[in-house]
Amino acid sequence: MSRRPSTFRQRDVAAAIKAAKAAGCEVARIKVDKDGHITIELVTTGSSKEPAVPLDEWLATHAC
Repeated sequence: MSRRPSTFRQRDVAAAIKAAKAAGCEVARIKVDKDGHITIELVTTGSSKEPAVPLDEWLATHAC
């Protein structure tokens, strides 16, 4: 039984990580699905940005 051709290459993942770091993001996890789609999960830190509208502020304080 032969193997299927690879849907992604290591250099694709390395380029995605390098691009995320160049954008100033910290990578938490990389996921590659069987179709070859690369998903990068970033480290989330507390946002110092103020809510733009009162509804956002209310939702932030009343989130479930």
